[in-house]
Amino acid sequence: MSVIVTDKGFAPEDWTEGFEAEGVLDLPSDTDPQAVEFDAATRLIRVAFPSSADGRGFTIARQLRLRGYTGRLRAAGHVIADQYAMARRSGFDEVEIDESLAARQPESQWVFRADWRAHDYQSRLRAG
Repeated sequence: MSVIVTDKGFAPEDWTEGFEAEGVLDLPSDTDPQAVEFDAATRLIRVAFPSSADGRGFTIARQLRLRGYTGRLRAAGHVIADQYAMARRSGFDEVEIDESLAARQPESQWVFRADWRAHDYQSRLRAG
């Protein structure tokens, strides 16, 4: 079973339509974000993270947002708590992890990083 991580902490899976439903795209980490076709009917895009060392999903998310995707964007797989702020900054709305990772990295570690807007170095540099 999966655990969904949001800025408020852990939540149960709330996507009830299945990932094969119309309007859902499940993208592997080697997807060319410029080749992804989406429209207003695309309600969820889930990007796979096969390893916490594989950052291609962050690029995919950023490029999809720059291209105008406004729907729900989910990182799924081996994203660790230390990467949560980067996931949110790159455009993901949420992260999907398995129960074993949630047990190793409890909710408090994810919530600690939930204020992702306050801790980016660019904002600190601009402030002075």
